[in-house]
Amino acid sequence: MNFRKGRREDYPEINLIPFIDILLVIVIFLAVTTTYARFAELKINLPTSSAEQTPSPPRQIEVAVAENGRYQIDNAAVGEASVEELAMALKQAAADQNEPVVVINADARAAHQSVVNVMEAARRVGLTRITFATQSAP
Repeated sequence: MNFRKGRREDYPEINLIPFIDILLVIVIFLAVTTTYARFAELKINLPTSSAEQTPSPPRQIEVAVAENGRYQIDNAAVGEASVEELAMALKQAAADQNEPVVVINADARAAHQSVVNVMEAARRVGLTRITFATQSAP
C-alpha cells in the first residue's frame, strides 16, 4: 500500500526573520562598543612667523540722526545743533584716535540736510572715513 502517491514531498523552509533580528542586534552591539580615533588629541607644534600683527579695527564714532533733526554722538545727545556745534562734538568724540570711522545711523524719514550737516561737520574736523548704517529688508 502506497499512500503517498498523490502527495508532493515538502521541502524544509528557512525562516529568515529571526536571522535578521540577530544580525541587527550584532550591528547595534558593534556600533555601541566601537571606539573612534580622535585626531584632536594629536600634539602639533605650529610653525612660527615673524609677520606683523593685523591692525585692530579702527574706532567707530556712532552718529544718530532722528526724524526730527536731533543728533546723538556716541550716546551723548547733541540736540538740534549747527554744523559748527556738530564739528566740535565730533572732534571731542574722536579725541586722539587715528582716523576713526564715522558711522551715520540716520532715520529713514530724516531730512537729507541733517545727514549732509553731519558729513560737513566730519569734513571740517578732518574725519574722512564716513559710512552709513542700514538694515536689510525683510
